[in-house]
Amino acid sequence: MPPAGPARSAPLVQAHDLARTFDVSPPWLNRVLEGKPRQLLHAVDGVSFEIERGKTLALVGESGCGKSTVARLLVGLYAPTRGGFQFDGQDAHAAFKSRDAKPMRRRIQMIFQDPYASLNPRWKVADIIAEPLREHGILSDKGALIERVGQLLQSVGLSPQDMTKYPHQFSGGQRQRISIARALATEPEFLVCDEPTSALDVSVQAQVLNIMKDLQRKQGLTYLFISHNLAVVRHVSDQVGVMYLGRLVELADKQKLFAAPRHPYTRMLLDAIPKMHDTGRARTPVQGEVPNPLSPPPGCAFNPRCPWVNERCRSERPQLFDDGSGTRVACHAVQEGRIDIPVVAG
Repeated sequence: MPPAGPARSAPLVQAHDLARTFDVSPPWLNRVLEGKPRQLLHAVDGVSFEIERGKTLALVGESGCGKSTVARLLVGLYAPTRGGFQFDGQDAHAAFKSRDAKPMRRRIQMIFQDPYASLNPRWKVADIIAEPLREHGILSDKGALIERVGQLLQSVGLSPQDMTKYPHQFSGGQRQRISIARALATEPEFLVCDEPTSALDVSVQAQVLNIMKDLQRKQGLTYLFISHNLAVVRHVSDQVGVMYLGRLVELADKQKLFAAPRHPYTRMLLDAIPKMHDTGRARTPVQGEVPNPLSPPPGCAFNPRCPWVNERCRSERPQLFDDGSGTRVACHAVQEGRIDIPVVAG
């Protein structure tokens, strides 16, 4: 018998059938007087994915598709209505509710979207970055704290002298670097990044993304990167998940997704990107509007906007399946061979 190869390590992050429903009903008295039913918003509806150590999974999709809700589920800001999230083989949501909450939160940190809202304007930078160090009991000595804060500021391209300043004395890009330094204070293994560059200018975006890539290489960080900017996703990700109305419709390696997108929605997203050399090529425009998430269409949620729709699409909700190339897609038209899939060279 040939010698066995090295065992494949289990993914660091495993989300299984994650769902979160919000009750957005009018007050009870209004419902009684006006005869209105309860209204439930299925913000995330059965999302499953894995992220290997040191890799980046990017979630993309239009505003309101549930990306940020997934982020908040993974860091314990929301409890799931259904499903679960395993971190390094441990039930993370059970840990968040137990005495093991602090060790788990130390290993999972989040970078928020708005650097203007996520930093306390009344605190100096030294206090902002030192807070997680104090809270988790990592350091308490004042001299050691100051030294560590200076190291963290240097790791994100700022000066230790900046620790005496307030957030309003920094630009947006510098504030986001401070947010990254704060997230790195507990030496986490997994960073959930909720559109960390969307509020920044393009040139500043590149600087922040390069810092994040360098930190990932040096510290072996694992990222969930949420964005609606496909150019950013192409730069930072290893895998890409495309979300639509709370569900994953396609999950693939970055190269496969950009070279040969399967799902009609993914194709429309990629066709919407302006391309220098494709001026004569016909594009598939993004048809229609996103349906009301309070009353999504039956069957495939994308069916009112899909050029390949048929009766099955209007009545039966598709499930993610592996098409044989490692890409997982939720589409009846792909499963039935009604869509031609581009061939990837090499």
